[in-house]
This record gives sequence, structure tokens and C-alpha cells, in this order.
Amino acid sequence: MDITPIVKAIITLLCAIVTAVIVPYIKSKTTATQQKKINEWIKIAVAAAEQIYKGVGRGEEKKAYVLAYLAEHGIELDEATIDAMIEAAVYALNNGLLITTEEESK
Repeated sequence: MDITPIVKAIITLLCAIVTAVIVPYIKSKTTATQQKKINEWIKIAVAAAEQIYKGVGRGEEKKAYVLAYLAEHGIELDEATIDAMIEAAVYALNNGLLITTEEESK
């Protein structure tokens, strides 16, 4: 009895499952991990900028520092997304809500 067609069908089915389920799952996890890393870098950069450029009216210097810091770490997103993430981190910092990954895991 030749089982070659059955084996081929099973292999095709497994490939379809891997393509349809496992690959998107891995991609979604990578994206989530990358997003977490980006958020952490932004928190660090915002906190550093706030410490370095103290005083009122220095927002442009702070933002330039954050953007340069992110670029140094290979983080490239569209301007609107980065602006929103920076604003969220500044808000969190100013309201005592800025939490690092280490603190989140406690």
C-alpha cells in the first residue's frame, strides 16, 4: 500500500497550519515585544530630557533630545506616533505615573 499521497496531504496541512496560525502568532509577539521596548526607551529618554533640560520653555530642546536618543537606538516611527508616545510619557512623569519595566514586573 502506497501512503505517499497521505503523507503529502499531511505535510501540506501542517504547512498551512504553520502559515495561517503560527507565523502570525510569532509576528504579533515580536511586535508586542518591540512595542514594549520602544515604550521603555521613550520613558528613559523623556525622564533624561526632563532631568537635563530643567525649567520652563525648554520643550523643543527636550523633544530634540528624545528624538535623537530614539534615533541612536534605532527607533524610527512616524512623527505623530512618536509625539503621542512622548506626550504620554511626559504626562506620566509629571503625574508620578512613570513606571519602568522593572517596576511593572513587581
